Amino acid sequence: MKTKAVRLYGKNDLRLETFELPPVGEDEILAKVVCDSICMSSYKATHEADIHKRVPRDVQQRPVIIGHEFAGEIVEVGAAWRHAFKAGDKFSIQPALNDAQGPVGILSAPGYSYRYIGGDATHVVIPNAVMANGCLLHYTGDGYYPASLAEPLSCVIGAMHANYHTTPGSYLHRMEIRDGGNMAILAGVGPMGLAAINYAIHRTGRKPRFIAVTDIDRTRLDRAALLYSPAEAARNGIELRYVNTGQLDDPVDALKALTGGKGYDDVFVFAPVAPIVEQADALLAFDGCLNFFAGPAKTGFKAALNFYNVHYAGTHVVGTSGGNTDDMKEALDMMGQGLDPAGLVTHIGGIDAVIDTTMNLPSIPGGKKLIYTHIDLPLTPVAGFEALGETNPVFAELHRLCERHHGLWNVEAETYLLAHAGDI
Repeated sequence: MKTKAVRLYGKNDLRLETFELPPVGEDEILAKVVCDSICMSSYKATHEADIHKRVPRDVQQRPVIIGHEFAGEIVEVGAAWRHAFKAGDKFSIQPALNDAQGPVGILSAPGYSYRYIGGDATHVVIPNAVMANGCLLHYTGDGYYPASLAEPLSCVIGAMHANYHTTPGSYLHRMEIRDGGNMAILAGVGPMGLAAINYAIHRTGRKPRFIAVTDIDRTRLDRAALLYSPAEAARNGIELRYVNTGQLDDPVDALKALTGGKGYDDVFVFAPVAPIVEQADALLAFDGCLNFFAGPAKTGFKAALNFYNVHYAGTHVVGTSGGNTDDMKEALDMMGQGLDPAGLVTHIGGIDAVIDTTMNLPSIPGGKKLIYTHIDLPLTPVAGFEALGETNPVFAELHRLCERHHGLWNVEAETYLLAHAGDI
């Protein structure tokens, strides 16, 4: 079968190509990709290419398909996996395979490392390593985009599971955020910050009592407050405050005052900016945990930490860059129970939009850019449907469907798009 896919050949060298996939082996699966959410990690891999830890050194000779936040439908199953999967099954993939035999060893991942599997393609061959490591996951919910966004949601799920707190007088570390504690989500109204807010207020079990979300962009803060309102958080037992730190003379004092001066048990940093890291460190309460979530593009990134507090107040730092398979399963389970990640999506596009979007992702405002790989469509903001609808009936209907869902992308709109994509 032929596939149309975006492949990485070298630094800033992405190419949209049509080529033949190899025959499906007995331990492989042929799949149709429906959608892929473009991640900042793809931007980094594109700009670093063969020096990136997940990209093969010989990528110029053996190009890889990019995109790792994807979902679709199984087409053909090799004999070895027919007991677990069948044609027509919807799927999501955990890209962190921990495949020691992969093209770059243990860090090998679809969307970075493999020639015939990645999210920015019409069809892919799923290698045995994905199934053998339990990383091909069934999705039984509505639509496809929730399964695509399960991977970024799993990253924030993993971050909250990875935080820890200590037990005075012992060497026992208690994993997870502090139940009933104070949480700060700094630079927290980008796509991943929104996912963290969504998860924190809707998860069952362990929850914070208070969450402060910060940013310096009033428009983005206002949008976040509409998507995940303080009233909605209160219904789930959480006090939620959105804070524009750009308007504060002393953000640390103001944010600490919201906790009665105690500080924050769990602080998540969603932008690789040294002053924000230092602000996070200053906000920590006794035994506070700082999670540096945002991956820096520069290998020499540094920020100052208060080691007096490390010694006397037990403050500590962790860093997470993704979730594991259990986190993906938790994300998919929450999607199946009605958790909708649509608030992350601000743009849609077709496979022809992948290259420009990936290459310029940091400069494109908004949240997640969702690509439908079987259509050609320039990257289009959901907020722009109304204007486009004045001359295009497809966009007029997409606007109507999104308005029914508070201006958000939704399963109805996705279904309509896929049925009428040829008219675009």
